[in-house]
Amino acid sequence: MKKSQYIITAIAFIAFPSFGKAQSQVKDSTMNRTVVVEQDYNPDIMDASKVNVVPTVEPPSVSKNPVKYDANLVPSGQIPPNTMKAYTGKEVQDKSLPGYARLGYGNYGNLDAQANYRFALPSNNELNLSFNMNGMNGKLDQPDASGKWDAHYYRTRAGLDYLHAFRKLDFNAAVHFGLSNFNFLPERYAYGNQKFSSGDVHFGVKSTDDNLPFQFTAETNLMFYQRKRDILGTGIRENMIRTKADVFAPISENQHIGLALTMDNVFYKNNVYDNYTSLQLNPYFLYQTEDWKIRLAAHTDLAFGFGKSIRIAPDLTAQYTFSDSYMLYAQATGGRHTNDFRRLEAYCPYGEIGYGNQLDATYEQLNAALGMKASPLTGLWFNLYGGYQDLKNDLYQYPTSITLPADGSMQSLLIQTGNTHNVYAGLEMSYDYKSLFTIAAKGIYRNWSASDKTEEDHILYFKPSFEGNIHVDFRPVSTALVNIGFQYTKREDVQPTSADAIENLYIGGSYNLFKGISIYARANNLLNKDYQYYVGYPSEGFNFVGGVSFQF
Repeated sequence: MKKSQYIITAIAFIAFPSFGKAQSQVKDSTMNRTVVVEQDYNPDIMDASKVNVVPTVEPPSVSKNPVKYDANLVPSGQIPPNTMKAYTGKEVQDKSLPGYARLGYGNYGNLDAQANYRFALPSNNELNLSFNMNGMNGKLDQPDASGKWDAHYYRTRAGLDYLHAFRKLDFNAAVHFGLSNFNFLPERYAYGNQKFSSGDVHFGVKSTDDNLPFQFTAETNLMFYQRKRDILGTGIRENMIRTKADVFAPISENQHIGLALTMDNVFYKNNVYDNYTSLQLNPYFLYQTEDWKIRLAAHTDLAFGFGKSIRIAPDLTAQYTFSDSYMLYAQATGGRHTNDFRRLEAYCPYGEIGYGNQLDATYEQLNAALGMKASPLTGLWFNLYGGYQDLKNDLYQYPTSITLPADGSMQSLLIQTGNTHNVYAGLEMSYDYKSLFTIAAKGIYRNWSASDKTEEDHILYFKPSFEGNIHVDFRPVSTALVNIGFQYTKREDVQPTSADAIENLYIGGSYNLFKGISIYARANNLLNKDYQYYVGYPSEGFNFVGGVSFQF
């Protein structure tokens, strides 16, 4: 076929010039006639033998292109999403179990009960329920060796806390309840038993959006506290509205300004104590970089209705970090500590307030200190410091004999206040080795004096001149934890006598039986020493408590 096409093409090219010449030739006449002679075209093909030779065929070469994978979990257009879903693993941190319960019992009727459960609610809600009860019921040796005291003390606390996380702030609400039941020494109090009831309702908000021009926290607490008996044998109730707020805003990358305030509105349900309102203002300036942290502030405390009307204390701190693990710091702080019934119970539950002797707030006029914190080695940390403290209306315990109109004279432990100051020096340190062995120790020495030299022996009688504690935790096996410690507190030397020092050697431990189930035990006062945590009231001798705990 191709050969015929080639021949036809050649004839056409040969005929084309003849055709052009015939077109330009003059027409024939009678005398002249042009005769055109055409010959057959028979070309000679050179190298005709090579026409049928097949050319050399080279194998095709394929260029390697990089493989492109579809990064989508479900490749679009190939696998319909509603037909097959890709499995992807998600790395999450192990979460603690929401529930915890513990129950233990020991000699002297020691009771240890605790429970807590965190409900994980949808839509950024969280609910936490807590309960704990501890106490004792046993016979203790009276300090004056007059016989046995059938003592009991039970303390119960329960709470319900709720949190909802909005887009730009957190809202929290809580309800708490407390009850303390105990008895006095027979010769200390004619009425025998005492009961403290407390409760509070809490509402609070906290900003969580860093893009806001300022950040804030605010809360209000409706609080009540009732003592079944006062020093006259009648009950007394304290109602309080406590409001707190803190607003702060950046003025540059490293600088912030803010204002914190606390207001207490206190009301008493009798005619013995005066109602009052206290307002604590704390404007502050904060400067912070990688090396420096400086706080410049002042406490301005106002009182209306009862107490000293105005007081001012500094609130200055400076910290400098160098070599990544060393920090020098200095402080000059202070402020108001309201002596409400909750604080008095924590200080001394057996203490009474003298009739008509309402206690003003304890005011820390100055607490100035210099110190250094450091971590020179991995796992090693220490804090070395020293300073001076000045306290106005400082609390102290005073055993005395009082005379009541109906009951005559009896012994009582009063809580009173006096102006004190002390110079102190302390050291705290800890060392942790791969979470297998931990040792922590701290000690602080104080040199006390009172402004009223005539009452100095009463005011300083139970003040601690040295407090020390050393504690060791170690794991002999992975499922067991053992802790050993020693607590020592020496009282201030006053005339004519000084209180005995606290010397409490204790040991405890826990062992995991199964997943989420463990047993625990703790023994206190292994040396069976006689000492007092409250003036005139004995503590337990050798005592222990043990039980089982659950996580669920």
